[in-house]
Amino acid sequence: MASNRDKATDQLKDFKASQPAKPVQVTTQFGIPVGDKQNALTVGPRGPILLKDNHLIEELSRFDRERIPERVVHAKGAGAFGYFQVTKPDITRYTKAKVFDTVGKKSPVAVRFSTVWGNTGSGDTHRDPRGFAVKVYTEEGVWDLAGNNTPIFFIRDPMLFPSFIHSQKRNPQTNLKDPDMLWDMLSLRPECTHQTMFHFSDRGIPDGYRHMNGYGSHTYKLVNAKGEAFYTKFHWKVDQGIRNIDKVKAHKLLADDPDYSIRDLFNAIANKRFPSWTLHVQIMTYDQAREFKFNPFDLTKVWPHKDFPLIEVGKLVLDRNPSNYFAEVEQLAFDVNNLVPGIDVSPDKMLQARLFAYADTHKHRLGANYQQIPVNRAKCPLYHPTQRDGPMRYDDNQGSAPNYWPNSFHNIKDDHQYKEHGERHLVGDIDRHDSSNEDNYEQATDFWNKVLTPDERQRLVENIAESLAETLPFIQERAIGNFERVHPDLGARIRLALNKVQSANL
Repeated sequence: MASNRDKATDQLKDFKASQPAKPVQVTTQFGIPVGDKQNALTVGPRGPILLKDNHLIEELSRFDRERIPERVVHAKGAGAFGYFQVTKPDITRYTKAKVFDTVGKKSPVAVRFSTVWGNTGSGDTHRDPRGFAVKVYTEEGVWDLAGNNTPIFFIRDPMLFPSFIHSQKRNPQTNLKDPDMLWDMLSLRPECTHQTMFHFSDRGIPDGYRHMNGYGSHTYKLVNAKGEAFYTKFHWKVDQGIRNIDKVKAHKLLADDPDYSIRDLFNAIANKRFPSWTLHVQIMTYDQAREFKFNPFDLTKVWPHKDFPLIEVGKLVLDRNPSNYFAEVEQLAFDVNNLVPGIDVSPDKMLQARLFAYADTHKHRLGANYQQIPVNRAKCPLYHPTQRDGPMRYDDNQGSAPNYWPNSFHNIKDDHQYKEHGERHLVGDIDRHDSSNEDNYEQATDFWNKVLTPDERQRLVENIAESLAETLPFIQERAIGNFERVHPDLGARIRLALNKVQSANL
């Protein structure tokens, strides 16, 4: 049986083989040798224990504090490391970002994949969006592109985000997943329809993390050396091919191997079958953005490839597993504010809200100096921040340099060549503008008519009906009404499938 063990299962065996033959002395956190690390200090063999037992106190107090708060979303995930390499020169006409300036240039990366709604102990094969977050350590600082495995999202206004996530979590009284909560929110906000169809299609359960695309999802902005700006979307196209898991196998894996996706990624890299993705961008000019038929900053919509074709940029390769999960994955923090010169934000409302939310949640989870944690720290020669103090400072706290800015003593400067690119010609009334009545169905209709095969349509219908069957009748009617506006046939087939499911359950 031992010969059938995979690399993940053999981790401790492999670690043992790397250790020196002669044992080394165990110590306290401060390097003090420990004489007995198996028995507490007591009065006689039956106790009581003594408060002076520093080794016991260290064990217990560290144990009490070894967990950090769980991520509110994307709690469970897998991480890996590798590089991004530029393969095409075309993007340099759109951006001055040095990470793209030379064909063949390599930059180290850290990547975290995740499920979105489950907690850290949840199964990997639930129907759930997947997070796809990439940290690129460039010569101009850290660039974070934190997205999902779908090019769109359920909502377009960030005011709804906390409530949307709550609807996917647990009922506040029963602490159970509640289908009424889920479908109540999805059916009340018709803009959810497009992503809901992605979610309940075959794409809703990818076969691990190595067989799915990744997307920056939001609209970003590229700025070139001339100061010209272009709107863009980032796409990570998987080189291994897209594969999904059918719901029967997915349910079986929840019982047999709930960590299926984590195990699959670890073993692939350990066996030197390094997964890779090809980065593409779409480009939209300011004039095209002003004249386009829908809001190009709407996160519930894709940019049609026929209007904005994909442009190849480079290759992402993952070739190293984490040495320690907590240090390199659990503490890995992505922040959409981390945009190097040449990559900037757009008026995308959901992106604008994330600029606050991501940095704020990392300060809550990891502390004010989370940027100093080795896996998050920049690896560039320009590293000269001015922030000081705070708990868990990891470096020399800038030594004897003055702690105010500007000053006449510390020979560092702020250079206007790195200023953000401004958004010009923005006008409008300040108000809480209602976006719920924008076109919510056209792209969902295209997904039904032009993307899905007949077999995929049938599975989408069945998946939606099985989920809706657990909800109250008025929620079912409202949801079916939304799907009827996508296509009459879709609504009719969901109603028929729902009736069959409910009849079978009687």
